[in-house]
Order: sequence, then C-alpha cells, then structure tokens
Amino acid sequence: MCGEMTNQNVIISDPRSGFDSSVLSFSPAVPGPLPQPGRFIAVPAMKSFKNIESAAGDRITALLDSMRASSPTRRSSETENIKSWIVHHPSALNMFEEIVNASKGKQIVVFLDYDGTLSPIVDDPEKAFMTSEMREAVRDTAKYFPTAIVSGRCRAKVFNFVKLSELYYAGSHGMDIKAPVKGRNYRKGNNQTVLCQPAREFLPMIHEVYKSLVEKTKSVPGAKVENNKFCLSVHFRRVEEKRWNELAEQVKLVTKEYPRLRLTQGRKVLEIRPSIKWDKGNALEFLLESLGYANSNDVLPIYIGDDRTDEDAFKVLRDRGQGFGILVSKSPKETNASYSLQEPLEVMYFLNRLVEWKRSSLQQRFQRK
Repeated sequence: MCGEMTNQNVIISDPRSGFDSSVLSFSPAVPGPLPQPGRFIAVPAMKSFKNIESAAGDRITALLDSMRASSPTRRSSETENIKSWIVHHPSALNMFEEIVNASKGKQIVVFLDYDGTLSPIVDDPEKAFMTSEMREAVRDTAKYFPTAIVSGRCRAKVFNFVKLSELYYAGSHGMDIKAPVKGRNYRKGNNQTVLCQPAREFLPMIHEVYKSLVEKTKSVPGAKVENNKFCLSVHFRRVEEKRWNELAEQVKLVTKEYPRLRLTQGRKVLEIRPSIKWDKGNALEFLLESLGYANSNDVLPIYIGDDRTDEDAFKVLRDRGQGFGILVSKSPKETNASYSLQEPLEVMYFLNRLVEWKRSSLQQRFQRK
C-alpha cells in the first residue's frame, strides 16, 4: 500500500547485510484508490482579491474555534452525560471477555498511541515519560502479539520514550514505519525489515517550515514547535488562552505559503503535515498487510488511542467490520471506537489482562497435550 504512493517509499532491508536490497509494493488492505504520486489535496484558491482579507479572518476564527473545541476534550453534545455515553462505548475492562471471545481462531494485533495512552498528557512534551510498569506491560504484550506504537511523534523520539526494540513503530502519524529488529517474528514470509515513508519528498519543505515557525512563534510565550520529521507540532498547552489567536495567526502566516501542507488540530496542539492521503488508518492497514493479514479473516486488530488523529484508525476498523477501537478518555467524545478506557493506568491493566489471558490459554492447551 505504501508503495502506491511512490515506488521509493517501501523498502525491504536485510538486517544482516545492513543495506536496502529491494523495493516492495503492497496491494491495498481495503479497496479504494490512494492518490497517485505527485497528487495532493489542494488548498482552494480565492475567487477574488477583495475577499482575501475577510477569508483569512474567517479561517483564523475557524482555527481558533477548533483549538478551543479540541482542548482539552471534544464533547459529543452538551446534554450527553458519561452514563449514556458508556452504554455505547463500554469499558474494555468490563467487556474483556467479549473482546477475547471474538479473537477465537484469530491472531490479535495490538496498536497503541503513545501520548495520553501509554503516558500521561503533560505540559512539556519532552517529559511525557511512561512508567517502568507500563513499559513492562507493553514488553509482555509484544511477547504474545504483534505490537505497534502509532504516534504523531517522530519515530526516533517515540522509540527513545518506549525503549523496546521488539515493537513496530509508526511515527509522524504513520508516515514513518519500521518493523522490529529483534524479538519474535510474526510476519508471514521473509524476516526482513519493513520501512515505509510515503512523505519522504516533503522532508526539505518540513525542515524549512520548522525554522520559519520557530522564528514566528517566539513572540508567543509558552508556544513550542516540535519537529516530528515528516510533520510538525505547535504545542500551545502552556500558552495563555488570550494568546491563542495570536499564535494561530502566526502559524497560518507561515503555512499559507505552503499549499502542499495541511493544518490540523489535536489536544492543545496544531499539526502541520503533508497533504497526502496517509494517516494512522493507512498505517494500520499497511502494518496488517506487512504481517500478511491484508484480506484475512484470521486477525483481530485492537487499536488503543486517545486523540482525534486516532479516529482515522478507529474508522478503518469499523469500516472493515474487523477488530476493535478503544478510546482513552474520561469524558464523552464523538468517536468511532467500540470501547473505552479512562486513562493510561487502565490501558496498562487491559494489556496485563490480555497477557494473562494468553498465558492461561497456552498453558491449558499444553496441559491437554
């Protein structure tokens, strides 16, 4: 699938040789064409010069409204309360038996967001450390199930937080994917390392925009620009709300010069990324395909995440009618997820329970022999 974007972006590397040996293209896991190389989502042009100023103001207002709406939560309605929401998105811990029963005869594959899922949301993104107990839970999970971290962070940065080489890592919202170099091999076929980078051609542009954003946002106290290699994050968690409009204007001032980039919002963060059809949902499909489960009924993907960017993956699972999305949230949000967990601590409990269930199943199978 990643190869459909550009034939140079999916590389099979032989860890023994230390160099890239060939290019591999995958067929889509879910029918539906992706944009051809060089085709991107265009930003609509203004119809007349007179409307430029008012249109720009409208866009800033819309961006500011979106920043407020997504920070810190996105309620599905003012009147909806947690009890009624839980009816439609029950706790994955309470429904654990239902989840594992659906996996009979299937391979569970686990996908995990990082910030807000494996680590708490913190004011300083450089200090979003996971606990040693969480790391152990993820390590144990990877012993029994293919496990991937899918994050908006750059792949190297999220790896430095997690420090587990037996996992798949999909950084930059899935635009930088690498398979594990150690641990159990779950892939059907060869043992080579998969690398997917569908936005590689954007690297010089991203670097250029990063430098501009760092300079432009210096005037806004608390703003932090993070370079996530294939995308950029402008954090405003430490910015006073009265300065949000100023920050939004500065960011738009830079991004309007780059129509091949798009601006989106997360939890108190503005994100700039290439305007290509690639997100966490595409990353999930690519990883399933690289594992040999593109069109298989023998797999049960479980994706756990807390951010609106995880909704792309939740939607893929819902559209496939296969697997479960689990939203990490303490308050009601509009979501395509099937279940919920309230915080990273519950994520750890869920992973530990999944591991214990698998161990018990294997022991029972061994005893019957």
